[in-house]
Amino acid sequence: MWTIPNLVTLFRVVLIPVFVVVYFLDWRWAHEAGAFIFWLAAITDWFDGYLARKLQQSTPFGAFLDPVADKLIVGAALLMITHSYATLWITIPAIALLMREIYVSALREWMGQNNARDSVKVSFIGKAKTTAQMLALIGLLSGLETVAGFPIYWVSLGYILLYIAAVLSVWSMITYTIAAIPYLTSKK
Repeated sequence: MWTIPNLVTLFRVVLIPVFVVVYFLDWRWAHEAGAFIFWLAAITDWFDGYLARKLQQSTPFGAFLDPVADKLIVGAALLMITHSYATLWITIPAIALLMREIYVSALREWMGQNNARDSVKVSFIGKAKTTAQMLALIGLLSGLETVAGFPIYWVSLGYILLYIAAVLSVWSMITYTIAAIPYLTSKK
């Protein structure tokens, strides 16, 4: 259980309350620092998977904890941006992303109980959604539009990427559902 990849994943879970507290501090750079902590957590998501493969330390506990850690930190970030921006233009894609995460997790669990989990394994669309979602959240959490007077449009890019992630999210949810239909409708 205490493999290096699992420790990296646990570190990501520990970062969640730190990320939330830092983001809401009454401090000038709190949002930027919170966005950095979120970025660090996003990097550990890639890093723990890489280490598990490279060190051949894949474990059932890690396979369970990794997606849970992802959903917890992304869920927290989505709630935080809906609170910070308080606009329907952020809330609607955030709800779509949260609904997809819960639905696909439940679908994968159900498919796993029916020995058909491979039918709904992570696809390229799902990975593209995750990349767009993470970059969108970093941009929106940071609130940065300029750095040292130079325009960088992080927030504007965050809006665009959030909508791309939402579209990819719905697309992947439909794709996974279609793959699962034979199992969902069987009489077994």
